[in-house]
Amino acid sequence: IYYCQGLIVIFLINIYIILSIFYRGENFTVTLDSEYGRESGLVIYEDKEHKYTRTFLRSKDIDFFTDISVNWLPENINDEGDGSHNGRNYIAYTFYAENMGQDTINYWTTIKIDDVVKNVDEAIRVMIYRNGEREVYSKKNSRTGEAEAGTIAFKDDITVTDQQRTGFNPGDIDRFTIVIWVEGDDPDCVDALIGGMMKMHMDITEEHTY
Repeated sequence: IYYCQGLIVIFLINIYIILSIFYRGENFTVTLDSEYGRESGLVIYEDKEHKYTRTFLRSKDIDFFTDISVNWLPENINDEGDGSHNGRNYIAYTFYAENMGQDTINYWTTIKIDDVVKNVDEAIRVMIYRNGEREVYSKKNSRTGEAEAGTIAFKDDITVTDQQRTGFNPGDIDRFTIVIWVEGDDPDCVDALIGGMMKMHMDITEEHTY
């Protein structure tokens, strides 16, 4: 009996610490093509008040994730502040892109998955707010081949999405909030994902890269 109780406790602990989802120090990053930035005047920063521009931004670390529901996320998650505003079991990161140049430009945003361990991407959700407009992305259902309910399917196995921003005028500012979590209501969120890891980043470039 005691042996069985011990196994149950171990099992519950493993369920609670379900995923070491991101490599330490690499939760989520944003990179601006530095050459394009110099030529166009496009800059990125995470503090709208001080506008400390960089070509590389990084969210704060979260060591472990458990699965949650999209309904558990704060309703005001897009308005909680600049930079990292992670919560329990999700990453939330807000930053800005601004045209500080003299010309109207276009740019591409691409979110890519760099590496996956134990197929944890099967249950990942990536929510993107741009200027208050929200879209949620997920990998296609492994059984039906269709996008999960309420989401847009990843473009392919390594690309979450790529979008072009056109008509970005001098002085324009785009505000982005990226939210990443493991969706417990995803049919592919199963015990086999325990211990999984992944690495993900966003690129901001002039041209579409395949």
